Amino acid sequence: MAQLTDAPASMQPLTVARTSNWSRLSGRVAPYLFMMPALALVGLLLLWPFLRSAWLSFTDFKGIGEAKWIGLDNYRQLLNDPVLERSMTNTLYWVVGTLVLPVGLGLLIAVASYDIRGGALYRLPFLMPYALSGTAIATVWQFMLSKNGALNSVLGAVGLESWERSWLLRPPLNTYAMILASTWQAVGVSVLLFLIGLQVIPHDPIEAARLDGAEGWRLFRDMTFPLLRPMTIVTVGISLVNSLKTFDIIWIMTQGGPYRSSETLAVTMYRQTFVLFEHGYGAAISVVLSAIVLAVSLLYLTRTLRST
Repeated sequence: MAQLTDAPASMQPLTVARTSNWSRLSGRVAPYLFMMPALALVGLLLLWPFLRSAWLSFTDFKGIGEAKWIGLDNYRQLLNDPVLERSMTNTLYWVVGTLVLPVGLGLLIAVASYDIRGGALYRLPFLMPYALSGTAIATVWQFMLSKNGALNSVLGAVGLESWERSWLLRPPLNTYAMILASTWQAVGVSVLLFLIGLQVIPHDPIEAARLDGAEGWRLFRDMTFPLLRPMTIVTVGISLVNSLKTFDIIWIMTQGGPYRSSETLAVTMYRQTFVLFEHGYGAAISVVLSAIVLAVSLLYLTRTLRST
């Protein structure tokens, strides 16, 4: 202000205009300056690795040496790879299983325990596994389901030897067992999300429906579940993406075996890249997996948003 006061009268309008222009410019630039660190991290940790993988997918790179350009050969190999076909099938099992079990059970547990006394105590056993890592979950379930593990020992002890199985050695039983292990962990987050959705539901429509005689299943079907739709979209979307990139539980429990029978796309990508050192082929699988995740996510969001 002192500079404006000391300036000649003829210069004051020009000085005020420059100050106003600078304030306007800084107001426009400031948001982008605050965004730059996040954009730099996204570019460094997500965009650059994806672009490099996309480029490597057109080469025969083995992890060391020079990458030789081979065009679409890796993608042609994908079309005739029986292992990839099996991985696609197992990935589909995971998508269906993790949508039906964690989301369905999470909704059931959240609704059943929401209004009852001591509901938090009943929810605790389902929420605790969510605090564990996938590695810990896989280790526990591998101990239970191995051929000489806890489950077969218990079955033998109670006289049910005919029920004993090689749970992790027989496809597709091993895939179903791992989906069950993943459900034990993932149901917790579904319960939490649906509880949040139940807490934000307005009480007036529910009370009006109860005055009209709606109770139990009818109240849930006609009022509660439609009002939970926004949170259901979020929960299903998270489960869908997580199912497509499942890796840790499978790798620890079976390493994709036996004979690569329980591999998913994520496990196949890891094996080809870091075990067999076919970085180019592994990069091609990663590009295909990324395209599937992106396509499924866009299709799901487009259909759900149109119907809301």
